[in-house]
Amino acid sequence: MTASEQSAESAKPAEAAKTAVPAKTGAAEKPVEKAAAKPAEKPAAKPAAKPGKSTDIVPGPGGVMTDEAGVVTGDLTLRTELAGNDLTLRVQYKDAEEWYTVTGGRTTLADPADLDAVHAVAVGLLNRPEG
Repeated sequence: MTASEQSAESAKPAEAAKTAVPAKTGAAEKPVEKAAAKPAEKPAAKPAAKPGKSTDIVPGPGGVMTDEAGVVTGDLTLRTELAGNDLTLRVQYKDAEEWYTVTGGRTTLADPADLDAVHAVAVGLLNRPEG
């Protein structure tokens, strides 16, 4: 056998391995489909805002007690929200996204028109920029 014949013989198993058919596992193979390009989705619309009023405040040294985070201090935004006749006071760090419910800051109003007065009282109690 010549050197070229030996080389050809040794290459046969490698070629056979390249063309070997994979063993079936019993699972039916599904054709692969290319996903169609989806149009860009619009961001979800924000839920309608509840009626209310917001004011930036600076609480005194004791801060504002909240149900979720305990005491919050520094520059805050106070929001008085009204859902039907149910009023809730919330605060957030100024320009942040997360709101915290003021401890004891829930009540029911006899008249939704009282929202402005309740908000003014809450601002008067919590806003202490001079300490």
